[in-house]
Amino acid sequence: MTKKLLAFLLIAMLVLGMVACTPSEPANTGDDDVAEEPADNWKIGIMTNTVVQNEEEYRAAQNVIAKYGEEHVIHMTFPDKFMDEQETTIANLVSMASDPDLKALVICQAVPGTAPGIDSIKEIRDDLLIIAGQPQEDPPIISSRADLVLQLDEMGMGYSMPAQAKKQGAEVFVHYSFPRHMSYPLLSGRRDLLRAECERLGLEFVDATAPDPTGDAGTSGAQQFILEDVPRMVDKYGKDTAFFSTNCAMQVPLISSVIDTGAIYSQPCCPSPYHGFPSALGIEIPEDKQGDIDYVVDEITRIVAEKGMTGRVSTWPAPVAMMFIEAGAEYAKDWIHGEFEEKVDIERLKDEFYAYSGVDAKVSVLEEGGVTYDNYYCILMDYLDF
Repeated sequence: MTKKLLAFLLIAMLVLGMVACTPSEPANTGDDDVAEEPADNWKIGIMTNTVVQNEEEYRAAQNVIAKYGEEHVIHMTFPDKFMDEQETTIANLVSMASDPDLKALVICQAVPGTAPGIDSIKEIRDDLLIIAGQPQEDPPIISSRADLVLQLDEMGMGYSMPAQAKKQGAEVFVHYSFPRHMSYPLLSGRRDLLRAECERLGLEFVDATAPDPTGDAGTSGAQQFILEDVPRMVDKYGKDTAFFSTNCAMQVPLISSVIDTGAIYSQPCCPSPYHGFPSALGIEIPEDKQGDIDYVVDEITRIVAEKGMTGRVSTWPAPVAMMFIEAGAEYAKDWIHGEFEEKVDIERLKDEFYAYSGVDAKVSVLEEGGVTYDNYYCILMDYLDF
């Protein structure tokens, strides 16, 4: 009896298995053209700073979610003190990549911890498109890990910023940074170029050290330093002093102090009408004006004029960091859906940038130390004067 029962069970299992593995016939609806639609289960992961470190990058990710929904977009953030908590960055990146529906990652800014995070991802899968924007790790490190790297043309700004400051009437150029940023070859190289270009144009260059927002003083300490130091600098050098900081979190107090003292501000570290200006100038953007760059530009222009600062404040006409995220997400979506095959397609990338910004951007391949990085692109735009 036992052998017969066992045989019966085995036969039953085989039959059930055959039924489970056999495609079912579609119901006969009388329409021979009815076809099953493919599953739409793609996802893009976006990693940004928090609103404390860089609000516009955070908002850019939220814009992508608003467009495609949380079923298609995963958004996670770096810790505010990312230098001390790189394991959190790695864990968050791996967490997103662990979702089998995830097809691409857009990381901006690619802070320290991104490269080992990508290494950890590639231990579990190697099929993702990975885009790294505004990397804070050396070019050979990040370009060998990400498929596509997007960076402001830091060296190009070494020429454009002094020229813009001179045009705005500057006689002195103050450069705020800190040792961590100056350990990055692109940022330190740009600082040296700024110094040389200022000398060539007849501007006095002041290399000023500020607290690192990821250090013991935190973001609030760094911001308070800027609020107190800019007036001291203006007292020392006069109002025809242009100010620049390499750090995102310093832009709001820097713009506020420049406006209050009547000094000069050529651009934020991440040039954009959104970067620092709305908060510094008290601009509240209505719900129906969210994403309306013309509205923000008009409001900045109006307030700058009211403060008697027309011609002494400028930026780039498009929010480039936001463009890296939102245009990068569009690029990733098109790649996921097979609209192009190669992970690096410069013409497709330029099209996405123009579709987002409505202005032309100069896009060039990074060359550093005699090495050309074919997947590392630098972006430069002309100035928008308020």
